[in-house]
Amino acid sequence: MTEYGYNKLITELKNLKEVERPNNIIEIDTAREHGDLKENAEYHAARERQLFLDARINELTQLVAEARVIDPATLPHDKVSFGSTITLEDLDTEENYTYTIVGATESNPEKGLISYHSPLAKQLLGKIVGDEVAVTLPKGRVDYEILEITYKPIVF
Repeated sequence: MTEYGYNKLITELKNLKEVERPNNIIEIDTAREHGDLKENAEYHAARERQLFLDARINELTQLVAEARVIDPATLPHDKVSFGSTITLEDLDTEENYTYTIVGATESNPEKGLISYHSPLAKQLLGKIVGDEVAVTLPKGRVDYEILEITYKPIVF
């Protein structure tokens, strides 16, 4: 993953541990004060949220522990690779699209960040500027031409 993705995970983990979980513990204590726990929907909802938070904390802790941070700036971008920002032209509609290939945990297609595991990225990896690529996507086959391959740091 990129440093951006790693920092995003660290920030979420810190928020869960230092803000969300302590607030949830207060919610559980407040709900307990309302009496009979068998019929206390507020208590059960807070306990369920605690289970969710604990599971997410465990998941993020494991992701951070196993993370391999790669600086795409140190990689060559003469062909499509991890961290490359690619500008594509749809040969049917002549529309241009720009995507950056990132790790699975940091992908966000709405922001142009696609996982290297995605169908589009898998079919683009290793290609060079000028290559025409027939990509099979969930919506069907799309023909693209690669117009540009660069490295641009991810900043949001």
